[in-house]
Formats: sequence, structure tokens, C-alpha cells
Amino acid sequence: MRKSTYPLMLPASVKKAAAERAARDGVSLSPFIAAAVAQKVGCLRTAGDFLRERAGRAKPKEMLKVLRRAPKVAPSADEKA
Repeated sequence: MRKSTYPLMLPASVKKAAAERAARDGVSLSPFIAAAVAQKVGCLRTAGDFLRERAGRAKPKEMLKVLRRAPKVAPSADEKA
């Protein structure tokens, strides 16, 4: 696997928390951050693939029929937040 460097600027509090977590996991900060980024990229790819697949089968006219049947109520305070 080819590796490259990237100067990463983190807020001090985030770096401290990541370093503490990495130490608890028994790894240094660099591999900990690399694993975290890889995990995030994997999640986004999975979510993106899922949404593209679902969108590919979507029928806008049918969706509009469903939306028209939805009750017309104002959002609650929880939904606005």
C-alpha cells in the first residue's frame, strides 16, 4: 500500500481527545487518525451506494402522490431544532 503525507490541522481539543483515545487503544495518533478517516470514507461510500440504488428505482410521480396524502401540519419544536 502506497502512503502519502498530509499536514492535518486539528483544533487542540480534538487532537487531545484523539491522542487520548489512541493511547487507550495502544496505537499512536497517526494510525488512529488514518483508521478513523478510512472508517468515515467507508461509511459514506456505503451510504452513497445505498442512496443511489434507491434513487435509481424511485418514481417521482409516485412519490408526489404519497407526499400529497401527508397531513399538512406545522413541524413540532423538536423537529425545528
